[in-house]
Amino acid sequence: MSIASTHSIPAEADQARVALRVALADNPDGILESLAAQHQVSLQTVIDCLPVQVRRQAPGSVFIDAFEDIASWGDVTLIVHTADAIIEFSGPLPVGKTGHGYYNLQGGGVVSGHLRADRCGAIYFVRRPFMGKETRSILFFNLEGTAMFKVYVGRDENRELRQDQLLRFDALEQRLAVQEPQA
Repeated sequence: MSIASTHSIPAEADQARVALRVALADNPDGILESLAAQHQVSLQTVIDCLPVQVRRQAPGSVFIDAFEDIASWGDVTLIVHTADAIIEFSGPLPVGKTGHGYYNLQGGGVVSGHLRADRCGAIYFVRRPFMGKETRSILFFNLEGTAMFKVYVGRDENRELRQDQLLRFDALEQRLAVQEPQA
């Protein structure tokens, strides 16, 4: 169960989680948002059903710390995935400044906007294949378990994960993620 959860799970939710774990085992590099829609659960529930070896969670309270660290990595891929659109941006992320209830992205670059850092309920560090390629991503979830956005480690000219960013990913995960309780 995620650190953001404080209530018990009904039996039908347990059944949905079992079905999700089976689906993820059968197709580990599938589209997670499609699984969430198919099983009528949040994307965060799908992430919680990934094996503990491929995901670690940090509290949403470290949103700004995480975002500002990622902003120093260079070119990454930012994805916002809704039922109606998948928007991708590749490039450096700007740092922001808190004001008027938002984390306001600064710098006048291609990416700008206003993020509700206080609405971040959880951040996940995920290692998994996607379309036959290994990935590393950081997923930011709101308080309802809906993805705010995802940030993927960049790739080099050979389409391999950038080694410098893998080190940064690992260091950020080590610093911010909480230990998963042992079963």
